Amino acid sequence: MEFVLIAIAILVLALLVGIGLLVGAGRKTTRLDDDAAAGTTLTRPRPPQPPATGTDEPAAGAGTALLPPPSQGATRVPAPPVDLPPAVADPEVLFETPPPSAGRLVRMRSRLARSQSSLGRGLLTVLARERLTEDDWEEVEETLLAADVGIAATTQIVDRLRTQTMVLATASGDDLRALLVRELAAVLGPDLDRTLATDRELGRPAVVLVVGVNGAGKTTTVGKIARSLVGDGKSVLLGAADTFRAAAADQLETWGERVGVATVRGREGGDPASVAFEAVRTGREADVDAVLVDTAGRLHTKSGLMDELGKVKRVVEKQSPVDEVLLVLDATTGQNGVVQARVFTEAVTVTGIVLTKLDGTAKGGIVVSVQRELGIPVKLIGLGEGPDDLAPFEPVAFAEALVGQG
Repeated sequence: MEFVLIAIAILVLALLVGIGLLVGAGRKTTRLDDDAAAGTTLTRPRPPQPPATGTDEPAAGAGTALLPPPSQGATRVPAPPVDLPPAVADPEVLFETPPPSAGRLVRMRSRLARSQSSLGRGLLTVLARERLTEDDWEEVEETLLAADVGIAATTQIVDRLRTQTMVLATASGDDLRALLVRELAAVLGPDLDRTLATDRELGRPAVVLVVGVNGAGKTTTVGKIARSLVGDGKSVLLGAADTFRAAAADQLETWGERVGVATVRGREGGDPASVAFEAVRTGREADVDAVLVDTAGRLHTKSGLMDELGKVKRVVEKQSPVDEVLLVLDATTGQNGVVQARVFTEAVTVTGIVLTKLDGTAKGGIVVSVQRELGIPVKLIGLGEGPDDLAPFEPVAFAEALVGQG
């Protein structure tokens, strides 16, 4: 009888283990703690499935890995047929090793130069005239103001250009271009510290909060920063603390999956501060280099929401200091972006600006306005919709791109 009972116990145990394996095989999230009410989960990226040993066909249920030539950095794998987040509509998911960030400044320069900046072209056209009248200088002022350079910076640039063009009365086109680049770079804050604090220090990860209004591109920016850091060989964990926008966590998770980065997320409508806290805690336990936290799109006209953003930062700091607070601004909003930035700095200590949607440079002067008004450096600029269209901001390169090749 005793042997019968032992055999039954073994069968029951085997059955429970088998059921657990079947359920676990279809899940892509792991509960961070035993308190289900917390609603916080860790989503781990799905690695590409290798083909079955000894055949050219993939294993059952796996996609076919198309290995690129050594010069390429991506492996294209058809997405698993089940359990995809709603944000993944494509039939394929890219699992890729992103390129290092070093080449992005070069791409930024050529990208902006191709945009045929109305600012640089307009200024060079006026300055190349044989004799500059007051009407010409007014045109220079109007061109700068239209590019959102701001009144104070415009006055400074015009005064210096007036003096320099008198000295260079017989200057060539190349001389005028060099002059314009020099004066624009001077008001872009060449001495500001634009270092991004993403290095692990004192046994803890760097913590970066990304804030901004709805539609500015925060979640996309977090994903692009993660790509850049992974491309530079760093380990990253993402925190989806935007719990109010539909599919925000799914979108961030998709960015993470493409580069093999885990995402901590919570229930829709849940407490964003708790998600941010759990993300930082998990990052510390996993010994990652950086934790990037995406926050909800705060309407800067709503004081309650701004107070909540301050709460997120305070709660995170119970776990670890916050190294960076990056404010994402849409470059096309013009001077309204300066107003947004001012309000955000009252809620949290903003350490850097990320300017998105600078595909065209007609409004590139917002860089000058934000920095002069707030003393906060622009650290990154977004040049388009591509996954690697985020580059470090470098004043001289930006000025050269604005002016163009003449």
